[in-house]
Amino acid sequence: MIRSLLTLCAISLVIVSGACARKPASPTLKPTAFGGAIVESSGGKQIGATGTTLPQPLVVQVNDDQGTAVPGALVEFSAPQGTTFDPPQVLTDSSGQATTNVTLGALAGRYQLTSSTLTKAQKRVELKSDEIALGYQQQLGYQIEEKYCARCHDPESTPERVSNYDNLEVKPRPFTEGDTLNKMTDADLTAIIGHGGPALNRSALMPAWGYTLSKTDIQAVISYIRLVSDPPYQASGMVYAQK
Repeated sequence: MIRSLLTLCAISLVIVSGACARKPASPTLKPTAFGGAIVESSGGKQIGATGTTLPQPLVVQVNDDQGTAVPGALVEFSAPQGTTFDPPQVLTDSSGQATTNVTLGALAGRYQLTSSTLTKAQKRVELKSDEIALGYQQQLGYQIEEKYCARCHDPESTPERVSNYDNLEVKPRPFTEGDTLNKMTDADLTAIIGHGGPALNRSALMPAWGYTLSKTDIQAVISYIRLVSDPPYQASGMVYAQK
């Protein structure tokens, strides 16, 4: 009986292996036209959790040398290991656009996506788009930012939140403002978040959050600020997904 079961298992494995081997490869799309440039229409600079699909698809457009949209051009998408595209190859539609859904990798950091197409001379032209993947700590920081900080630090209103930015005499720094925030140490950010603006001789309009947020919360907010800053924050030991 045992010998019969082992024989049956072996046959099953052969059948499964054979089925996998016979599975046809994804067909390569063939372009019917070629462009001279590729530009981003939408979907860049999104923020999502590691390992998740970004809320908006990445949409790019292929144009000719005169800036006219080119239908039927082949666009290929690539990114650091772990990032996936659905689909990875697209022929541009009647408006010259190619759309793909992006799923981020498992590492927190900045992901640089590459969209590429060929010219008539078979020269490859590329477009770089940046996306941000939040790990657990940065996700916590993002949630705290949305709950306590965005109303003043984010100048743009949303259906869920009306910004108070324009009503403030001293304008708060958006968390993405790397030119300013990258020059501040973690200790500086901890002091100003915990004890308010006066802790660093800044505006008293920045309240003290030390009685509301724990040390872990404040560290999470700082981690989030470091990740979304533009230009990117550079620190020794920091991991960037594209590397």
